[in-house]
This record gives sequence, structure tokens and C-alpha cells, in this order.
Amino acid sequence: MDGLPLHPVLVHVPIGIASVLPMVLVYLLWSQRRGTLPATAWWVGAGLAVVMAGGAFAAMRTGEAEEDRVEKVVPERAIHAHEEAAEAFLTAAAATAGLAVLGALVKAAKPSLALRSLALAASLVALALCVRAGHAGGLLVYEHDAGAAYRKPPSGANAPPPDATERRGRGRDDDR
Repeated sequence: MDGLPLHPVLVHVPIGIASVLPMVLVYLLWSQRRGTLPATAWWVGAGLAVVMAGGAFAAMRTGEAEEDRVEKVVPERAIHAHEEAAEAFLTAAAATAGLAVLGALVKAAKPSLALRSLALAASLVALALCVRAGHAGGLLVYEHDAGAAYRKPPSGANAPPPDATERRGRGRDDDR
């Protein structure tokens, strides 16, 4: 990808899954309670939850790998806010995956229903935390111009991207 960061590509996996997972789990719970789907159909939701958690982990690792380069153009406090939000999302995604898998493994009806309901609740928490992490990441890109760390200077120009000290004092009104 010609030196472009992998992080912005990978973050869309857990974001997409976190966005649809609560609806999928509601549908699975509802259908299984009505008897229109077998209990094994829950593995679809559990699998999605596992992919969401794995995607969140991969996105966080690639974000950490990009941090040194991006902190040259973005205030550290903005990076830290995004990192903290991402860690909270990863925790909720892992909890969702764990509960969903346990809900699929447990065969007794009442414990299985309780675990599956908890997985649904955890998926809603994960979605909220995903939105928070995504918003903080969006601020890095759109308010603090994190992409400048990867921008090539115009041909013939050797000027480096603006450094973090120049960008730290800028507020929203300065960008207009």
C-alpha cells in the first residue's frame, strides 16, 4: 500500500461488526425463543463477536505501531484519548465474545438464555464504546490532520509535515 498505514483499514472491521452485532443477537434470541432457529444458530452471533474482538485487537496493535509517526503531527493528549477509548472498546468486545461463546457452549436453557442476554447487553456497551473510540479517531484525522504524518511533500519541496508543537496550539477556529 505504498507506505500507507494499516490501522485505518483494520478499524473498519470491528466498527462494522459492532454496528450490526446487537441487531443480529436480538434476532437470534427472538428467533430461538420462538423456535424458528435451532440453538446452534447462536454460533453465528458468537463468531461475529469473536471477529469483532479480534479486529479490535488488531486495530489497536496497528494503532500502537503508528503512534510514533503520528505523534509528530498530532497532540499527545488527542492520541491518548483515542487510545484509552480503544482499550475500553477492546475490553467490552472481548467480554461480548466471551459471553457469546459461553452462551453457545452451555446447553441448559436458562443459563444459556442468561449468558446470551448478557452477551446482547455487552454488545450494546461495546457499540457505545466503539462510537467513542471512533469519534476520538475521527478527531485525530479531521481536526488534528493525522494524515499529514503520511503525506508526501509536493514534488520539488522538501518541507517536512508540520510538527506537533506547531499544531498543539491550534483550535477548531484556527482550521477555518
